[in-house]
Amino acid sequence: MAFFETISIRRYLVTVVVVLATLAGGTAMIIKLTTDRLLYHETTQIAQRWAQYLGANVGDLEQIAAGEAPSSASLAFLANKGTGEVFRYTIFNRYGYSMLIADREKATPVDLSEFDASAAEAVRRNAPIVDARQGREPGEPTYFAQAYVPIMIGGRPVAVVAAYVDETEAREQHAWAFLTAALLLFCLTALAFGLPSLAWYWRTQEKQQADRRIQFLAYHDVLSGLMNRARLTQTLEELLAAQPATDARVALYFIDIDHFKTINDMFGHDGGDFMLTTVAARLRAMAASGDAVARVGGDEFGVAQVGVSGRAQAESFAARVRSVLGAPVHYKEQEMRSTFTVGVALAPDDGDTVERLLRSADLALYAGKEAGRDCVRFFMREMDESLQKRISLEKTIRNAIAHERFVLHYQPIVEVHGKRLIGFEALVRLPSPDGSLISPVDFIPVAEEMRVIDKIGAWVLREACRTAVTWPGHLTVAVNLSPAQFETGQVEEAVTRALEESGLPPRRLELEITETLLLTNTDATMTTLRRLKERGLSVVMDDFGTGYSSLSYLWKFPFDKIKIDRSFMEGFETSGRDVETVVKTIIALGREMNMRVTVEGVEAASQVDFLYDAHADEVQGFYFGAPLPAARLKSEVIDRLSDGAVAIQHPADTPA
Repeated sequence: MAFFETISIRRYLVTVVVVLATLAGGTAMIIKLTTDRLLYHETTQIAQRWAQYLGANVGDLEQIAAGEAPSSASLAFLANKGTGEVFRYTIFNRYGYSMLIADREKATPVDLSEFDASAAEAVRRNAPIVDARQGREPGEPTYFAQAYVPIMIGGRPVAVVAAYVDETEAREQHAWAFLTAALLLFCLTALAFGLPSLAWYWRTQEKQQADRRIQFLAYHDVLSGLMNRARLTQTLEELLAAQPATDARVALYFIDIDHFKTINDMFGHDGGDFMLTTVAARLRAMAASGDAVARVGGDEFGVAQVGVSGRAQAESFAARVRSVLGAPVHYKEQEMRSTFTVGVALAPDDGDTVERLLRSADLALYAGKEAGRDCVRFFMREMDESLQKRISLEKTIRNAIAHERFVLHYQPIVEVHGKRLIGFEALVRLPSPDGSLISPVDFIPVAEEMRVIDKIGAWVLREACRTAVTWPGHLTVAVNLSPAQFETGQVEEAVTRALEESGLPPRRLELEITETLLLTNTDATMTTLRRLKERGLSVVMDDFGTGYSSLSYLWKFPFDKIKIDRSFMEGFETSGRDVETVVKTIIALGREMNMRVTVEGVEAASQVDFLYDAHADEVQGFYFGAPLPAARLKSEVIDRLSDGAVAIQHPADTPA
């Protein structure tokens, strides 16, 4: 497109130049013709006046034309009149033969008469004939005109006077006048053509620049200036097409910045952009001639490397990528650090088409993320099976959201010293196509990556509240909230809608969160939690004891309850007093901070006895019942565990 537009501009400019040159040439010709025409009229008038003057003052003019010698009076008159504009003249007879020649010095009859065709023609036409000439002989003006004027007496021609008129000065004056006018006209015409031409040229240049910019943006990332995924795909097509001619492989590396969102949260989006451009610059510096570097996603980059001998060379390059990119990035006197996950695929081994190679590199990168990030993973055939399972799970999740096919199971929560059922925790399950239930451990992380967890969470809230309102009024329902739900900013709205639609009192709803939620967007999260707590809901710190900063959040936010993670009870039998000491300490801490303590994962009577002695507030686990669907709760749980039916026996309560 740009090539043809350039040709069009050149053609237009050539056309403008040709038009202006033609105009200049035509103007010069018009000046010459007009000047000559004016000089013709001036010369004719001067010659006619001179002829009339001679005819009136030379009485024997007819005789002179007939060949007789002029009288002394006429000769004296003729000799003194060759002055002014007429610097010479010749008298011819009516047949065109010269009879007398006069100039500024003298008048002399000719000895040998010469025929002049122009003089004879003037008689024949009975009209003046003018001939312009350049002066060449000594004494001649630079430019003069010779006018042949017939002398009429009695209505018949008797002689012809050829007057030589000096037109040098007149010609120059006329030429300059017309030249000045022509120059002005030329300038005006040039402006008339030139200004639109310049405007069109500038506009065309701007359009070409805009087109080049659009073309660049179509195949490049705006922030980093690297190729985008579309351009990388084209480049891979070219590299794979040329590969059969060589034995070398093409290696495709997909590189992901681990936990890039944390960088954005800590340093702002400007800091995140600075990290991205730095990574782009470092990758560009590492790439060899012929390699392609691209930004293929938000925090994901790709490198297509040519001439790779094998896996060892690719592994070495991937390790160097992680090392170079992992160097500190200095931003506004601060230091940013990050780790990187690299997925590698080799062509043709891992894919002989662009689509297959891209997919293989994607799978390798995903495997690296699943393995905990900060590593290099090469594509393996088994990853295809994992991908198919992932695709199938995503399809099942989308279908369940569209048709509300999730189900809730409820696990009882029991008060230790009151020996009574106090509520349930709602646990979401996903039915699979074969009828089995998929654990939230498997599908919740996928739903979070799909960014649909807010839809699932809103449904869980509505369904849990709708079910709980059918229970006895003292029973509560606990619902887990994902950190991803808070990112949407719609948690408070979802809770309000669930309570209003179901009619469940806020005091009967408990919202369970983990400390992962509080690691990011702390202020906004805390504000939302406080507003919910002010409405009468209970806020619970779930999985307490597994994080590294749980204690700091206990005094930052007044939780209603702490739930000790099930891992402590799982290690109860093997770790002995160490677990007992930690659990007792947490229970005492909760009591001091006016927070109830629930212990999860209780599965044995010995654990119940220990927690009774440790003064735990609540317990939850398979010992009291596995999670069940709502339809089975009344007959299998509520009736069995209601009002003192809980089998919690303390040694002191046993009869002697």
